Amino acid sequence: MIQHAGLGYRRDLAEDFLSLSDDSPIHFIEAAPENWLKMGGRARKQFDRVAERLPLALHGLSMSLGGQAPLDTALIDGIKEMMRRYDCTFFSDHLSYCHDGGHLYDLLPLPFTEEMVRHTAQRIREVQDRLGCRIAVENTSYYLHSPLAEMNEVEFLNAVAREADCGIHLDVNNIYVNAVNHGLLSPEAFLENVDAGRVCYIHIAGHDVETPELLIDTHGAAVLPTVWDLLELAYTKLPTIPPTLLERDFNFPPFAELEAEVAKIAEYQTRAGKEYRRAA
Repeated sequence: MIQHAGLGYRRDLAEDFLSLSDDSPIHFIEAAPENWLKMGGRARKQFDRVAERLPLALHGLSMSLGGQAPLDTALIDGIKEMMRRYDCTFFSDHLSYCHDGGHLYDLLPLPFTEEMVRHTAQRIREVQDRLGCRIAVENTSYYLHSPLAEMNEVEFLNAVAREADCGIHLDVNNIYVNAVNHGLLSPEAFLENVDAGRVCYIHIAGHDVETPELLIDTHGAAVLPTVWDLLELAYTKLPTIPPTLLERDFNFPPFAELEAEVAKIAEYQTRAGKEYRRAA
């Protein structure tokens, strides 16, 4: 099972992961199953070697949990087999949709309505039944707020997780980005009201500042101080410390800088003085 602090696995970082020292702060890795289900060759061999050493979490990109198109059962079955192969006990995906007569290659927002709560929760239950395990759903960054909304973002997240009886994968960077971009819910109010008992996993990442009123969730920069502060606040609100992963997708700095950011996560976790939670 995954625990403590981790770093997302990327092919560009393979050699660095293979050279990790025994005292590295990186305790687990995360991968998107869609990128690896059909991957072979040298890249797969490197991935397998790293996954033999570090526990693996799977975080999906294209389940389209809130979509209208039928669930992709072949994808779900592939994820189930990948979990079995790597003895992986954790899978999460986004509270969004990305299919509409074809793959849209973006994570599009859902209207925060009671109807969408019921629809999305039913699809999550179907995924859980087919996988044979509980999953977690992540709060996503979004750039258009639906006028149909009947509740705020955290109320919607809580309602879906409760109706589906699933976990919550909390992305603190997304909380901050949405708060700045929409001005509808402060980060502090989000963390005060999220169903803390369901939070079983955390992401932290960097974003781009286009203007003071527009942030873009890129995962291509270092984590900013305001987001670090939000992570620290999150730990004070949660009953236990969930596994927490640093996301970095491109613009990779020297690996030592990524390890330093993961070490900072571990420092915040220790400072919180609470029991560590394992994600399963």
